[in-house]
Amino acid sequence: MIASLRGAVTLKTEESAVIEAGGVGYEVFFCEASLRALGPEGTQVFVLTAESVSMYGGSALYGFLSREEKELFELLRGAVPGTGAKKALDHLNKALRSLPDFRRAVAKNDPALLTSIFGFTAKTADKLIAALKGKMPDLPASGGRGAAALSGGEYVRTLAALTSLGFRAGEAKAALEAASAEERPDAAGVEDLIRRALKRLSPG
Repeated sequence: MIASLRGAVTLKTEESAVIEAGGVGYEVFFCEASLRALGPEGTQVFVLTAESVSMYGGSALYGFLSREEKELFELLRGAVPGTGAKKALDHLNKALRSLPDFRRAVAKNDPALLTSIFGFTAKTADKLIAALKGKMPDLPASGGRGAAALSGGEYVRTLAALTSLGFRAGEAKAALEAASAEERPDAAGVEDLIRRALKRLSPG
């Protein structure tokens, strides 16, 4: 089983990327958010992968930019009834709008949050909560108003503000999460978080 790939992105389509590693090109399917953050053709990347074997023969690789993404994909595919790899990838794409809020919605049995912020149907929201409750990782502790404390809408707007300044989605997300992890009880909110993320993105 192929667990990870390190190499160059040689081709991107609307749903996959070809990553050349060791002289071999591997087609890897990503959710929309991760594919955008992967970078343009020619970018050197490291991705985690999961394999799905079709009942009709053949296999497909699915890629992730973090361990958390891969673990959630595996959980969605394995725990939610009637959810294959492609459907799990679609659910993951919606959950990536704000993973802290997604975990919180499941833990607190809040289908309204899953429908309003993440765009799941009411039926799917109920199915996700029933299947995932008690199986999601614990919510991270936060000393201030970091990304974990933002609503889904605030998180998306904060990330959009950083990417509108020309930063790649992947690096903007990493800076946002790093800034949110700082112990800052005096943090003022979204604007303060953006300022601290910008300091990480533009040091000096």
